[in-house]
Amino acid sequence: MNLSLEPFFDISLDLLCIAGYDGYFKKVNPTFVKLLGYSEEELFSKKISEFIFEADRDLTMGFRENLVSGLPLVNFENRYVSKSGRLIWLNWTSIPLPNESLIYAIAKDITDKKQWEEERANQLIKLDKKNQHLKTLNYKTSHDLRSPVNNLIALSDFLDLDSISDEETLKILNLIKLSAQGLKKSLDEYLDHLKLADSLEINTQEVSFDEVLKVVKATIGTLIEASNATFTSNFSKLPTIAFNRFYMESIFLNFISNSIKYAQPNSFPKINITSKIENGKKKLIYSDSGLGFDMKTVGDKIFNLNKGFHGNKDSKGVGLYLVHNYITKLGATINVESSVNQGTTFTIIFK
Repeated sequence: MNLSLEPFFDISLDLLCIAGYDGYFKKVNPTFVKLLGYSEEELFSKKISEFIFEADRDLTMGFRENLVSGLPLVNFENRYVSKSGRLIWLNWTSIPLPNESLIYAIAKDITDKKQWEEERANQLIKLDKKNQHLKTLNYKTSHDLRSPVNNLIALSDFLDLDSISDEETLKILNLIKLSAQGLKKSLDEYLDHLKLADSLEINTQEVSFDEVLKVVKATIGTLIEASNATFTSNFSKLPTIAFNRFYMESIFLNFISNSIKYAQPNSFPKINITSKIENGKKKLIYSDSGLGFDMKTVGDKIFNLNKGFHGNKDSKGVGLYLVHNYITKLGATINVESSVNQGTTFTIIFK
């Protein structure tokens, strides 16, 4: 039976294309033409890299070399520039055919999804900032009010009420003293409630590193499988730590996601996680083989918001910002060692 795939190619709502090892499109479907706004002649006349957003070209070239080497590409994201100048996010799955020197690829338009994710991240950052500001304001207001209230109580204690004969004056002074004491009590109770609320938000328990790793690997199993990431782990010297489980899962999730996202183009992510007690300090050491950072340039900015260090405009620095917050909220510290194309090591030192 001789079935033609041409109708499937023509009516697909996804972007379908065939590219040559020479870097040119050989065939594109109508959806591809419509979304980017270029004619077929325009798409065929220039190298594919010329349609890719400039900041994404180097990263794309690295993964393209993997394709030419015979490695399939799954869930790769980059941006194309449409004829109108609009940036379009595409999610690619590509398969090489070495015998024909061709690459068959399918892409999905994820621009709306990316915009929603960016808006969501920005809203979370704003909410976190407002929440921290309100907490600080509450503590500051309560603390600042206690000083004048204590002064009122002290001044009322200095008064020699026995020397005052006017009953109305005595009554007023007693009321002032009682009011000041009542206000102090209310402020003390309010501060206790604030501290209790904070403690309820950050419950701690003995958290198993191995169990957390299993949960996170199951959560992003598809991403890990597609990236061909490999793991080595050893928690025998420090199996558990007193920490917030949600925080620990988020820390592992952000670390692993970043290792996959910023893997070197010509190799698969290699991740090593260990825990130990060194000089009486409990430590968790996370290392990867990724792109790494230039620490002379990055320095202490690595945990700041809205910081990207690999030309990826999609990155808002939210992940490492939250990791740093989670760690410091529970009295722990985090150190970073990294070199460009040599990977990164994060060391968490627990309280």
